[in-house]
Amino acid sequence: MRLLTLTSSTTDPRERGRQIGGAHPDAVRRSAELYRAHFVALGIDLDRADEIARRSHDLLRAWHAPLAEESDAMADASGVDRLLVAAVGARTEILAAAEPQREGECSTAVHVPATGAAETIQTWDWHAALVPFGLLLDYAPAAGRRAKLFTEFGTAAKIGANSAGLGLHFNILSHRQDSAAGGVPVHAIARRIIDEADSVDDAIALASSAAVSASTVFTVTERGDDRRAPRAASIEVSPAGVAVVAPAGDGWLLHTNHFLDEGLAAGDTMPADSTTAERYAHLAAVRSGMTGLDPLERAAAMCGGDGPDAAVCMRPELDKPSHEQWETLLTIGIDADSLHLDVHPGTPADAARHGMTRF
Repeated sequence: MRLLTLTSSTTDPRERGRQIGGAHPDAVRRSAELYRAHFVALGIDLDRADEIARRSHDLLRAWHAPLAEESDAMADASGVDRLLVAAVGARTEILAAAEPQREGECSTAVHVPATGAAETIQTWDWHAALVPFGLLLDYAPAAGRRAKLFTEFGTAAKIGANSAGLGLHFNILSHRQDSAAGGVPVHAIARRIIDEADSVDDAIALASSAAVSASTVFTVTERGDDRRAPRAASIEVSPAGVAVVAPAGDGWLLHTNHFLDEGLAAGDTMPADSTTAERYAHLAAVRSGMTGLDPLERAAAMCGGDGPDAAVCMRPELDKPSHEQWETLLTIGIDADSLHLDVHPGTPADAARHGMTRF
């Protein structure tokens, strides 16, 4: 995956969309084409995919119109049909129409210290064939406010932070109440939290306000100051409801791709052969060694003694078709104090060896 960057100073979502589509039209177009083929490979009828995308985009417009307008402007500027870009934005909602996939996406580890900003790291695991390009966006959600995020071209956001000191990590979940009904895209919820939330409570309120058809978890961190201690929470969202998971007593909050809330876990549909439990157990085993480190040291510590063979370093099974090949495409940490993202397009072992870029 090649990481492309854009800095935008406009607070107008339509203008921001035009800037993204105008600067990187090929990336927007390729993302739309690749996801369309991916839906077919998973057995999702394209008319059905289009209908889910249309319903989800309409629900997004009703919930938060600026993000729908940004998506449409991006499509127009890149010369791509608006519905095809909306389908990438609602790709999680469309994928809910297929059988639960064998894997999920991502392993996240967040430590809340006694003071200051959280120490965080996450892997993003997905299909390399779907994401030749990723976007790092530095932008102004509103006057006097800055934010930075990573995402795919066409999805509103995955991982990011804002100048209020709030950071957000993102993992996919699956629940038996997920459906093809269409819902507010979970990536758009992530984006609105990055854009607007000043606190964990703000993020919970925003996540709870959206009607969803697919499940996910937003792990949100809140910087401490003289008036308040730092906080973190994993906000598990599904059509069955919203649950909030707090850090453990040692300040660590871990998440992979299964529900941690007892009530929502009863409806979990992540397949038994998924590595989610193995990756979670690995994080639990190495977490005590990940505190007080710089980003490169934290990436190495995330792997622990297993190094590049660690469970969180996902390698593709090349004998399988591309839509069944899972790979760690990105390692990323959030420094909410200075509003920076530390990124490497590969596994944490690769990041520790080759370095990370500060964005």
